[in-house]
This record gives sequence, C-alpha cells and structure tokens, in this order.
Amino acid sequence: MSTRQPLSDGKSLHHRVEGPVTAPPLLLGPSLGTSTALWDKVAPELSVTHRVVRWDLPGHGDSPAGLIGPGATVADLAALVLALADSLGLDRFSYTGVSLGGAVGLHLAVHHPERIERLAVICSSAHFNGSRPWEERAALVRAEGLAGLAEGANSRWFTTGFTVPELVEDHRTADPDAYAACCDALAAFDIRDRLPEIGAPTLLVAGREDPATPPAHLREIADAVPGAALVEIPGASHLAPAQCPEAVLTALRAHFDGGAKRGMEVRRQVLGDTHVDRAQARQSEFTARFQDFISRYAWGEIWTDPTLARRERSMITLTALVAHGHYHELAMHIRAARRNGLTPEEIGAVLLQTAVYCGVPAANSAFAVAQRVLAEEDEAAG
Repeated sequence: MSTRQPLSDGKSLHHRVEGPVTAPPLLLGPSLGTSTALWDKVAPELSVTHRVVRWDLPGHGDSPAGLIGPGATVADLAALVLALADSLGLDRFSYTGVSLGGAVGLHLAVHHPERIERLAVICSSAHFNGSRPWEERAALVRAEGLAGLAEGANSRWFTTGFTVPELVEDHRTADPDAYAACCDALAAFDIRDRLPEIGAPTLLVAGREDPATPPAHLREIADAVPGAALVEIPGASHLAPAQCPEAVLTALRAHFDGGAKRGMEVRRQVLGDTHVDRAQARQSEFTARFQDFISRYAWGEIWTDPTLARRERSMITLTALVAHGHYHELAMHIRAARRNGLTPEEIGAVLLQTAVYCGVPAANSAFAVAQRVLAEEDEAAG
C-alpha cells in the first residue's frame, strides 16, 4: 500500500508512506535538490518488508519552504524528521539517507540513539569538504536562484550520459531560500569526532564515481563507527538509488531485512528442525533464491505478523491445503499444527469443516493423511 500525503499544513514535512502498517518502519531521506522521487526505483521494493516513509526536504517536492531559514543546521532537519516520526507513531525506526539525508541519519544516530534501530548512509559524509563551498553556493542561490545551478545537476549527480529528468526538474523548482538554508546546514556539519559513539548497526554505501562525496568520505565513516560495513557500487555517482537501484537494493536488503533470519527462526519453530534441516540440505544454487523467498516472505512476514495467533494460522493453512489438494504439504502442516497447540480433535474439526466448503472427497483424503500423521506421532511418543 502506498499513500501520498496531502500538501503539508506548513508545519511539517511532506512525506509518502508505503508498505504494511505492521511492518518495521524505515525512513528514507533525500539528497539536496531532490524529492521523494529519488527513491522511486527502490522504495516500492523495500516496502515489501518494511513500512517505508519517504520525506521531502523543506522547500523541496511538496514540503513547505518556511520550515527552515538562514543559518539552519542538520540538527534542525533532524528535529523535523523526529516530529514526522512522532506524528506517525514511530518510536523507533531504521533510517537511510542520501547526502544531506545521510547527514541527518548520522546526527540522529549520535544524538538520538534510542530512536534508531539500524542506519544506512548513502553517498554522504561526516563533513562536506568544509564550510566555504556551501557558503558560496548559498550566497549564489540567494542572489540568482536555482536555474543556473540546476544546469550542472547531471554532472554532479550522475555519470556521463545518464540522467533522471524528474530529479533535475526537482532541483530547478526547489525554493531558493530553503535550498540555501540547506546549504547552510551542510556548511556547518562536521560530526567526525562523534562517529565512534554510534551504536546502531551501520552500513555505508559509496558510489565509486561520485565526485561530491567520493568513497573516501564513506570509508572515513566506516573506519570510525564500530562494526560498520562499507559497500562501493561501481558505475554509481552521487544519486546511487536513482542510477543503480538494484545494487542499492541488494545492499539495503542485506542490512535492513532481518526477515530471512526472523523467518528461519519461526520456520524452525513451526515446522521443526528436522524438516528445515532436510530442506536446507536439498537446497541447490537453482533453488536457493526460492528458499530465501520462503524464509523472508512466508515465514519472515506472514507468519511473524502478530495479528493472528499461530494456532489460527495453522487452521487457515490446513484449510487452504485441503482446498488445493496439496496433501504432501498437508502432512507437514498437521505436524506444524500440533506444534502450534492444536489438539487432534481440533484438527479433526477443521478437516470436517473442509468437507462442507472444499468437498467430501478432498476432506476424505485429508482425514487419511491426518490419521497417518497422528498415528506416527502416537507411535513416536509411545
């Protein structure tokens, strides 16, 4: 599910929410001069396993320009992000951001560690080459607007021959005063001495062809943050999520998506170690992606959703398997139903109901399977 929020009331950041309400929240921060469109090729995929919230910088996209003014800081932007999270009821969340959006993530991880679950910083820096370039850019934009600066966006953002017209248009149409205030924030930002304090699991993603924040900037962060990991993306410039979305997705999924690990734990709890070990032993290069899909999606998302108890999920699963004649899977899930607390009498009641809604022949076959499985269980217990 994706919801585009109406234009802000002037007091909060514009944002867009995608993914299940019950999924772990993940906030996506933008780069200077862009909008939520920066994440168009990444956010829908991330929203399969997360409640994704993209937000616009002040004066960019649909966020009001007046949220910040001259002399703004990254701390000011971080406060706006926290206010947004509060408005959505997100006490703790994971975060990833590009460039200025990444700086916001670093600030949050240092100054509000209780709010950050996991952090990824993309094509960003703990400092942005000193204050002078940004002071000069802010003065230029305040004097002349953004049209001239936007003409050079492609060379700053992408490798030769690549462009995303929508993002260049975002740059051209951003509010000059708000853009300049964001430049003020970049000019004042230097968090290098605080990086060792970051405790959240942290991933750094560098574009190997990035002229604005070269890989050395991300390497500096990775070396200072305890346990941090660094990924360099060949062929990517400054806006890596737009230029190399698949590579960025691979890195972010590996970092943020605990679904496979959680799913494997639940899969073992429901199906038993013997079954899962046997399935893992049969896994080949051909079936590996399917096994990962099952662990992430079926077991890591559906079976971990607390809306239904595992007993209830077992009842639903038994019914669906009978309806489609999947009797081999039915045997496995009858054993799972027993682990989830269903009695033989309750399993019988479920199968009896399938006779009404799935047909007597289907239920007859299902009872035969169940009788065999329960007899094997009794024999093992005896």
